[in-house]
Amino acid sequence: MTDLPQELIVSGLTAIVPAAGVGSRMGADCPKQYLPLADKTILEHTLGVLLCHPAIEQVIVAVSLGDEWFEQLPVAADPRILRVEGGAERAFSVLNALRVVKTPWVLVHDAARPCLRHGDLDALIACALACDGAILGSRVRDTMKRTDAAGNILATVEREQLWHALTPQMFPTAPLTRALEEGLALGAAITDEASAMERAGFTVRMVEGRADNIKVTRPEDLALAGLFLQQQAAP
Repeated sequence: MTDLPQELIVSGLTAIVPAAGVGSRMGADCPKQYLPLADKTILEHTLGVLLCHPAIEQVIVAVSLGDEWFEQLPVAADPRILRVEGGAERAFSVLNALRVVKTPWVLVHDAARPCLRHGDLDALIACALACDGAILGSRVRDTMKRTDAAGNILATVEREQLWHALTPQMFPTAPLTRALEEGLALGAAITDEASAMERAGFTVRMVEGRADNIKVTRPEDLALAGLFLQQQAAP
């Protein structure tokens, strides 16, 4: 169940999940989003937490053209899920999905972040509706260092106002579409949706979320994500 006030539940909010990456750092024989985690794949956990939130009416999944795994997942048959072709980079996958979105607001969530909690999603939605858009983030806790290409430390970076950018990231559909189109047309470096909106002149709010909303990137992350999911399921 969500604690989001009824008046803040967005009618027809669409979630986009870019899932066209190969996850080469995992060293697996399939894209990392299809690796098993507990009793499901990573992607199934991710889609499940989105589909069971009352504000989300549709989930658009962007997968690679040669993807042979997605249609084998039971969740792929859910009528609320729409599959589109992904691109070579995340921004292209998101843009392909945005072009079929019919709702005024959209949120984008990483396929390999299966541990998202509804409390964070509620806070994100409430904040985004009151401004140009918002993203989840966690504060940097460790000492930060900047190095050169050889790994030599050049400086210690002040961490007080530094954040790890997480997902979901939520924005109005039309402005996000234009921001991505313009940024890609000019060859700008777009690392996430927020960077495209920032470049277009919008003010993006940071919403502090849970640090256990991790992205599975390396083999050791699987065990950690499994532990977090087990904790969530505990009574």
